Amino acid sequence: MTGPGPLANRRSQTSEDIGRLRQAEIFIKGLAGRKPRVSTNGELLEQQAHRVMTREGFAYVAGGAGTERTLRANRAAFDRWAIVPRMLCDVSRRDLSVTLFGRTLQTPVLLAPVGVLEMVHPEADRAVARVAAAERVPMIFSSQASVPMEECAAVMGDSPRWFQLYWGTSDELMRSFVGRAEACGCEAIVLTADTTRLGWRVRDMDLGFSPFLQGRGIAQYTSDPVFRASLSEPMDAAASVGPGRINLALLRVVAQMYRRHPGSFREKLRFGTPRRAVQRFITSYSRPWLNWTDLARLRAATRLPIVIKGIQHPDDARLALEYGADGIIVSNHGGRQVDGAIGSLAALPDVVATVKGRVPVLFDSGIRGGADIFKALALGATAVCIGRPYAYGLAIAGQEGVREVIRNFCAELDLSAGLVGCATLRDINRECLAPSVILPG
Repeated sequence: MTGPGPLANRRSQTSEDIGRLRQAEIFIKGLAGRKPRVSTNGELLEQQAHRVMTREGFAYVAGGAGTERTLRANRAAFDRWAIVPRMLCDVSRRDLSVTLFGRTLQTPVLLAPVGVLEMVHPEADRAVARVAAAERVPMIFSSQASVPMEECAAVMGDSPRWFQLYWGTSDELMRSFVGRAEACGCEAIVLTADTTRLGWRVRDMDLGFSPFLQGRGIAQYTSDPVFRASLSEPMDAAASVGPGRINLALLRVVAQMYRRHPGSFREKLRFGTPRRAVQRFITSYSRPWLNWTDLARLRAATRLPIVIKGIQHPDDARLALEYGADGIIVSNHGGRQVDGAIGSLAALPDVVATVKGRVPVLFDSGIRGGADIFKALALGATAVCIGRPYAYGLAIAGQEGVREVIRNFCAELDLSAGLVGCATLRDINRECLAPSVILPG
């Protein structure tokens, strides 16, 4: 890491500098023959990452539900809107900052929770946390992280972070997660409402691969005192079903599972805790009976703002307000849950119209560059979350790859705003867009 980037120093710069300096940095390095390791074209990141990732890792990150129509719908929703620039506007000084829950962010961008990042890079969440802190961009810790939240918080100083909650079968574990999030400085709880069970993820199934059955992506659980205490309790019989005949592949998986699990090898060997941790996770992850009335119990468990992630329908936005949510994230989980669902951007305007500014409305799913961020903001999003792109940057170039993706996206947003004639976030509105004519073929 080469120290804090332009975003971290932004207090001494105009917004105009952010995009211009990022371009200058790239071109000056180019004079010495140093091209960017990570493409500045957000749609090419996936191709780059595909070349360096394992089959299983790429399938897990890139894949969507079923025939992946929702993945395609997310991108098509952006194509239905065209940006309409205005000329001769004084944009020499711009301010794209936004305030969320008392914290002023210098740019309206957050890092969405992405699980099992150890399949992307060995440093996983830890590398992302370092970059998020250096660039002063909030990171939303994933429930399915590869590194415990406390370790990520330790490298972030006072930089902003939130915690994404998957509420499983155990209320006690939910309260423990939330308490840990508060203790390590998280500033909001993001309750993911659209994943009460896994979607039909065909890329993973065709490979016969689930990272969780290998003990990956469960670091928040294996580091949790409530979860660890539960390992001595009787297991559901369904969780004890084995894969059948033992072979070399299975032995490798078991060996890796033992290596990943915290604690001494003697303890793990004696009590079989890695295997029991996976079994306990299987029985505790899903909560299909989660409903709106549960928000009262979550509210009682935390003093932090509660943001509901996964809203697509305006009536669900209304219910979120009715039951006391402090914020909403319009998202279809990046197309990973329901095949053939509405594109996330297509759902955004109706949700914004329902909320009427009473709480922040964030957006994710399908963003592949700064111009996409601009469109989401113009349609009413308070801020946006990027997910897969920074994971691809991590795969391509580790910590530096994450840094480049964040800088590129924020620089393109900055330049787009200026070229369209917008000096502040208030200037980025529906008048900046027009319906796009999509030609067949």
